[in-house]
Amino acid sequence: MVSEWSLSKKVCVIGAGPAGLVAARELRREGHEVVVIEQKHDVGGQWLYDSEVEEENTLGRTRFLKVHSSVYASLRLISPREIMGFTDFPFRGRKGRDMRRFPGHNELLLYLQDFCHSFGLRESIRFNTRVENVEMLDFPVLDKEHLKWVVKSKAEKEKEVEEVYDAVVVATGHYSHPRLPSIKGMDAWRRKQMHSHIYRVPHPFKNEVVVVVGSSLSGQDISMELVNVAKEIYLSSKSPDISQGLSKVIAKHDNLHLTPQIESLHEDGKVLFRDGSWIIADTIIYCTGYSYSFPFLDTKGIVRIDDDRVGPLYEHTFPPSLAPSLSFIGIPRKIIGFPFFESQAIWIAQLLSGKRSLTSWDAMMQSVEAFYDSRDAAGVPKHYTHDIAEFAYCDKYADYTGFPHLEEWRKVLCISALENAETNLETYRESYEQDEEMLQVAYSSTHFTQHGPQDSAL
Repeated sequence: MVSEWSLSKKVCVIGAGPAGLVAARELRREGHEVVVIEQKHDVGGQWLYDSEVEEENTLGRTRFLKVHSSVYASLRLISPREIMGFTDFPFRGRKGRDMRRFPGHNELLLYLQDFCHSFGLRESIRFNTRVENVEMLDFPVLDKEHLKWVVKSKAEKEKEVEEVYDAVVVATGHYSHPRLPSIKGMDAWRRKQMHSHIYRVPHPFKNEVVVVVGSSLSGQDISMELVNVAKEIYLSSKSPDISQGLSKVIAKHDNLHLTPQIESLHEDGKVLFRDGSWIIADTIIYCTGYSYSFPFLDTKGIVRIDDDRVGPLYEHTFPPSLAPSLSFIGIPRKIIGFPFFESQAIWIAQLLSGKRSLTSWDAMMQSVEAFYDSRDAAGVPKHYTHDIAEFAYCDKYADYTGFPHLEEWRKVLCISALENAETNLETYRESYEQDEEMLQVAYSSTHFTQHGPQDSAL
């Protein structure tokens, strides 16, 4: 007898960024009926640059969400393009476009548009449509194999639509909901405060004294851009142990200073640091990362977010009590994203078609708890639960679907870029001669070149 779960499913994918697009492709390959709901006018997710952001003099935390993308105008990729593409659709340079190995953000958007076109995905996408609510039909459901989902969505200038799906894939990304610190006097500080989420260009900060909170990637990028226009930039870091590359940048620019964390803020514009030093600042930019947020999703408390730990999720993808009808793509951070999203999408699609099956609820929960325990034992804060930073984990995950392990050249190029950035922060995107041999391996790889109409950048 054929199980119901071996039949084609009606699946709602939320979001048409990289994760949502590859999910739609793999689901369609498995014969599922797919509807992708996208709140913006085009594909791309984070990579769909939006210059129209709402500026205000106070931290209107909920109003940050007016714009989805956190991309600023000058942003360039931090990884070489060769490692970022999907496995059968390489991200190669095309004549007449941005051919650099570390291109600007628009080139990646064009790549995603090419991907969408090549696989005919646009016909499955509803643009300018916001998901208002997702909840289980007839909860509680005793048999999760018969679980269905009610999705309420609303297109611009249209009435709300309610539909029933067999499965929902959440692919909304995790770089849109600002994570803000808690600093004494933050609410009373009367000058301009903003999160890097709404930073776009440097010229509004001309001749200002700016405090940049956070010395990670966006903090570094924004600080280096501001040195050409701002009067003074104070980069506030949790740790004095910064990279050699950042140290070189600070030594090079007289108006860029490294400071400790902020102790308190004061109404007169004073910013007091933990070492007792202080300044009067015009603007504070919080480059303090992002939180996971799914305001549309109602799972009756089954899936929760606790200090950015989304769970319980088996292998960062499936809530055991609702799997496989509810899944998440793109939760893990610090990975080579596109191939990982692809492996997630294949697993989800095959589970829904019945080609594969999950282990028992007990085994999934034990796996989740064991993972949490290992993170706690290693002293990893809960906020970093989904920071993977392990090639071995990506390979282990791929084994669930028979997906290829990360090619050695991807790993080598990834590590090379990271190491180069550590020592040559301002120039690493232009200097990569040591990678030429590995690039030749990448471009001669059968798996890498087997598909796609793109022209070689070499």
